Parts: sequence; C-alpha cells; structure tokens
Amino acid sequence: MQMINTENAPQAIGPYSQAVKYENFLFVSGQIAIDPKTGKMVEPDIEKQTRQVMENIKAILEEAELNFNHVVKTTIYLKNINDFEKVNKVYGEYFTEHKPARATVEVSNLPKGALIEIEVIAGI
Repeated sequence: MQMINTENAPQAIGPYSQAVKYENFLFVSGQIAIDPKTGKMVEPDIEKQTRQVMENIKAILEEAELNFNHVVKTTIYLKNINDFEKVNKVYGEYFTEHKPARATVEVSNLPKGALIEIEVIAGI
C-alpha cells in the first residue's frame, strides 16, 4: 500500500490521505473545491466548484502517474441534485472518450459548505 500526496491538490482536512494505491487500484479521497494555492474554497458557483474539484482530482492522478483514462468509477455528491446538468457539462470536459461507471447522489451537507464532492477509483 502506498499513500499519494501532492502539493497541487488541497491537503487533507482530516485523518486521511489524498489517495491510496493498493494492488491494481488507486482510491482517491473525495475532493471538494478547495484551491490548493490559497487553501480556500472557490466561490459558491456549481460550475466553478466542479471544475476545481476535477482539477484537484487531475493533480492527484498525475502524482500517481495516471490520468482520467484510468478512472473506472466515480461517485458525485451534490448539495443540490438540480445542479446535475451543470455538473454533467463540466464533468464531460474531463471524460470525453472514456466514460467510467458513476453514481450521483444528493446529500444534506458537505465539508466546508461545498456544493459538490467527487471521489474516484482508478485502475493502475
């Protein structure tokens, strides 16, 4: 087992790793829209927050020498399910040809008041 950590994504805000490599998989912890340069949440706009989340995931994947084509499963947690179409549009910019399995659920709240959180599992 190997812990993955990069300065190009937000540091964990609790007792967990940004990602963990185990056998043939990389498990990326749920990412919220914290800008790693400032350590602050981006403005409360679902499209901007989705883009920041995807950039955070991209940085973690790159640290593990992977990319979005390696992702086999994603889970999206939304504060408001009515944001689904806007999230889908931004998400689709990162998954163009390759389309991993996915679940999307509405939740009552997310850390730091985030509007979205996404976790991924990638194959190595």
